[in-house]
Amino acid sequence: MPEGSFSQPVTIAIDAMSGDRGAAIVVAAALSAVQENRALSLILVGFRSELEALLRSGHPRIRIVEAADVVRMNERPSHALRHKRNSSMAVALTLVRDGEAGGCVSAGNTGALMAFGRSIIHMYPGIERPAIAKLIPSLRGHCHVLDLGANVDSSAENLYQYALMGSLMASAISDQAEPRVALLNVGEEEIKGNEQVRLASHMLAQSESLNYIGYVEGSDLFRDVADVVVCDGFVGNIALKTGEGVAGVLIELLEQAFSKGLYGRLAGWLTRPIIGRVLRLMDPSRHNGASFLGLQGVVIKSHGNANERAMLAAIRQAVREVQLDVPQRINERLDELML
Repeated sequence: MPEGSFSQPVTIAIDAMSGDRGAAIVVAAALSAVQENRALSLILVGFRSELEALLRSGHPRIRIVEAADVVRMNERPSHALRHKRNSSMAVALTLVRDGEAGGCVSAGNTGALMAFGRSIIHMYPGIERPAIAKLIPSLRGHCHVLDLGANVDSSAENLYQYALMGSLMASAISDQAEPRVALLNVGEEEIKGNEQVRLASHMLAQSESLNYIGYVEGSDLFRDVADVVVCDGFVGNIALKTGEGVAGVLIELLEQAFSKGLYGRLAGWLTRPIIGRVLRLMDPSRHNGASFLGLQGVVIKSHGNANERAMLAAIRQAVREVQLDVPQRINERLDELML
């Protein structure tokens, strides 16, 4: 079965207009997604004339819903919330709220997506702020990291709630009974970190429902030390983009080394199976798609500069979360875990 494919029918709404690379990338990824997954139907939200031209002859499992506007990347979320209710982003989220789609994917303005998500789909009662969570590869598996940019300032209570949601997501997505939960910090010692992190650590240590293992450092994110790593959005976003940048540079250096000279090409040919697996593991575009946790619906944030392969990965992530009913599985246990 192709990656991201499921037998149960699912419909995903895609904000087709908000990414840096335009609608052409979204349409190409959409066509690839429905080709690999016969149970999938897609709703492309945006300017009908442009999307129809890109789809050409169309597809029976792809339909277009008109949107009159688009949220720009440099637009203030508050302005978008007041004046862009007919944007492709807002309309796509409305389709989820109204039950026409099981989830939404957008490569648009992160702040606006969070604001519209809270306004249209709504938060789970008791959760103060949504958190952006992403599954990143590690040495022997993967790690859920949150928050990755939804909230640049987070209180200890916010961090505690992120940990709860991250642990429940790991259980839902990765089928882990007791995922290891850690706080990202500047050191492993108890005295390290700011007041919010130290207070959050105390709160997590008191929780009997979480497998809290303490602090981890940035170098531990990819070493299979923890299954869930929690931080505020300022730290998390920098950590994620630094890791993606390093991965991109390493991929480029390896490709250059194995394409120059006879010995380089020979070494590349001999090591192709091993290097290929490493490159696939490191390639950020294969792991594109971050989840807004805390909302009462599946909302996936794609990288704004996503290429076709990256957008396809985000669609697969949305399909997986809808099929696994991740928001419901998280929300139904939050009441018993909240302080």
